[in-house]
Amino acid sequence: MKWSEICIHTTNEAIEPISNILHETGASGVVIEDPLDLDKERENTFGEIFELSADEYPEEGVYIKAYLPVNSFLGETIDEVKQAVNNLMLYDIDLGRNQITLSEIKEEEWATAWKKYYKPVKISKQITITPTWENYKPVATDEIIIELDPGMAFGTGTHPTTVLSIQALEQYLKSDDVVLDVGCGSGVLSIASAKLGAKHVYAYDLDDIAVKSTKLNTKLNKVDNKIITKQSNLLDHVDMEVDVIVSNILAEIIVRFVSDAWKNLKFGGLFITSGIIQAKKQMVKDELQQHGFQVIEINEMEDWVSIIAKKI
Repeated sequence: MKWSEICIHTTNEAIEPISNILHETGASGVVIEDPLDLDKERENTFGEIFELSADEYPEEGVYIKAYLPVNSFLGETIDEVKQAVNNLMLYDIDLGRNQITLSEIKEEEWATAWKKYYKPVKISKQITITPTWENYKPVATDEIIIELDPGMAFGTGTHPTTVLSIQALEQYLKSDDVVLDVGCGSGVLSIASAKLGAKHVYAYDLDDIAVKSTKLNTKLNKVDNKIITKQSNLLDHVDMEVDVIVSNILAEIIVRFVSDAWKNLKFGGLFITSGIIQAKKQMVKDELQQHGFQVIEINEMEDWVSIIAKKI
């Protein structure tokens, strides 16, 4: 079978929504080529993630690549992708150059092309994320390993927004806490919560692919007995009292359910938000404070922001 590689030249801000669009159109895996990766310093203890060549990266912005089968519907699929990406401008998402190119690729090349970008990486004091095909051995007695199959949905779990979320969970989550993960994607935050000691985790996502991916990854990590995964539009019709709500999605979406987050949190509970670009930080902060939350910490990584707020 022949495959077509679709490459979208865009911005960091647009990575998550465009990746979602590509998965919804049937892409089996998404590759992000971000020139910021060329300058990252990583501890030798954990090895390099992959060999980097500057020639494969844009001078500005990012490349998002995905692989689609070459068939009679390809042209129609590409048109749908272009339209869906352009519609993101309605949400004030900066698309940058927004250039889409296509190239043909052989099946054997497609099957391994994106895997070279994904190796085990330690993203916090305790947690290391590794792909299922890597035989990784812990280097510390308290190290927590999360295995992911990124071919199913929404990235590898090493994006700054995910790292910020997991670092916040590691710092604030207490043993036997009940957690709500809104927009669970691949389930990485739910899995991290369970492995950090949460009693129960409720993982919600509107996308059916994300729900299936979360269920797969929770079983893979042997925490499916702690995690209840359901399809849900944010917190619509959700009524419970939890200790922590975590959500790594777009700032524009976060502000839409702040009031529902307040209703579903115990007093003293925490709302951990991520997926926020610098330009939208104040908007999210203001919305949280208007609903009674106390902002207790703001963390930043590259161009991304995480806000931790407390119900008081």
